[in-house]
Amino acid sequence: MLALSFPRANIAGLAWIAPALMLFAARGGSSFRLGYLAGFAHYLVSLSWLLHIPVKFYPILGWIALAVYLALYPAAWVWLCLRTRRDDTTWLRRLGHALFCAVAWVAMEMIVSRMFSGFPWNLLGASQYRMLPLIQIASWTGVYGVAFLVVWFSVSLLNVADAAVRTPGAKHLWLREIFVPMLAVALVYAVGLRTIRQLPHQSNSIEIALIQPSIPQTMIWDPNAANERFTDLLKLTAAALTNKPDLVIWPEAAVPSLVRDDPAAQEAITSIARQNKVWIIIGADDFEDRGAKREDRRYFNSSFLVSQNGEIVSTYRKRRLVIFGEYVPLIDWLPFIKYLTPITGGFTAGDKPVNFDLGTNGPRTSVLICFEDIFPHYAREHATSDLDFLVNITNDGWFGESSAHWQQAACAVFRTVENGVPLVRCANNGISCWIDRDGAMRDVGFDHPKDVYRAGVKIVSVPWGVARERTFYNRYGDVFGWTCVGIAALGVLSVRSSRRHLKA
Repeated sequence: MLALSFPRANIAGLAWIAPALMLFAARGGSSFRLGYLAGFAHYLVSLSWLLHIPVKFYPILGWIALAVYLALYPAAWVWLCLRTRRDDTTWLRRLGHALFCAVAWVAMEMIVSRMFSGFPWNLLGASQYRMLPLIQIASWTGVYGVAFLVVWFSVSLLNVADAAVRTPGAKHLWLREIFVPMLAVALVYAVGLRTIRQLPHQSNSIEIALIQPSIPQTMIWDPNAANERFTDLLKLTAAALTNKPDLVIWPEAAVPSLVRDDPAAQEAITSIARQNKVWIIIGADDFEDRGAKREDRRYFNSSFLVSQNGEIVSTYRKRRLVIFGEYVPLIDWLPFIKYLTPITGGFTAGDKPVNFDLGTNGPRTSVLICFEDIFPHYAREHATSDLDFLVNITNDGWFGESSAHWQQAACAVFRTVENGVPLVRCANNGISCWIDRDGAMRDVGFDHPKDVYRAGVKIVSVPWGVARERTFYNRYGDVFGWTCVGIAALGVLSVRSSRRHLKA
């Protein structure tokens, strides 16, 4: 049920049931083991897109290893919830325990988002990305607030079932168990609906051409195909320029060479900007020399801003690298690890966000590369007070025509609500679109909303220019999330204390 609540199945209602069933199933056995089994099944299904990576053997290992690791978190949640469920004879205690279960879930997601560089993919709240009024709470709590409501409601449903079994004659007694969380969800929904209706209108707009080349990952890895795919990219761009956009965006890894080390590629790009008086954001690798030898270079997964005059005026280097995809951890201490991954080299992480200013009086944006848009706390650092919109350039060609594209886009929805700014996505193949400030996905697909994987161009009109009021989350970050971590830690301490008391 948990896996099916996320894209592409998108049965969001199942997320409101699954946590309760996890707790119910674990009551009669080992809570940690059964919680682990539930988590393992969930991640095997929801992350099955990893099997689309076009290399042999390694995807299966990565898929299983990631599920093995991530399953530890729901296992710990089930264990903690059942260990803290002691005296539930009164309604108030049952309400308090349901709230604690929601707090513990948020704490679990806060940790998984940061531990070992973090992997906040398919956080529970992301399953509700199409429920726009509900997810407006993310402007205060981040995506974690949605998970809090879902889990609180779910555990309360379990209390309803318990009440029906405990007192079968009292037909309306179960209403007491669900009334408070139901009221909370209704209030959040109503306030969110009002928020959407009261968002200020932005009169200015920028015309952006999104270039989606749909380059197969095997072609990206093939150096002999570099000229062919770059030529195709230029042809798509030429077609888009007939619409006279203000900005052209290429996806991650669109340029097959090092732009600053390839005069021909650099001239091709800068001449487009000069001749058409258009800004261009491109995805390409960058480098930094640390010595006289070429082997001393450090490489970066980067994006560049090219001005209307044909000058590279800003560069952003990706800060969150994909483990075993863009770098191999601990390789200096454990050299044998390199044999466990198909990649032969590695990137260096960038150190800071960079604003891209499109002229003196033009809009300001900041780029997130690849899966950086799934990290709430990192995206927040890019969304400065004077930012007009975020940009995400990504290459999901690794994963074919799988659910990975939709799941990442669902995560990106929350970055707009959390920070109160639109987000423009330009993908190699997949979901090239823009997401407005209330989380609505616009201009998805080409001829049909489901036709998202093919090569093509689209022109999107993105509003900008109205001074925005920064959201609570954008100003203060994960206050709600860290509070939940603190409360959950107290719960763990209480379990340990009760164990010592029993032993004594």
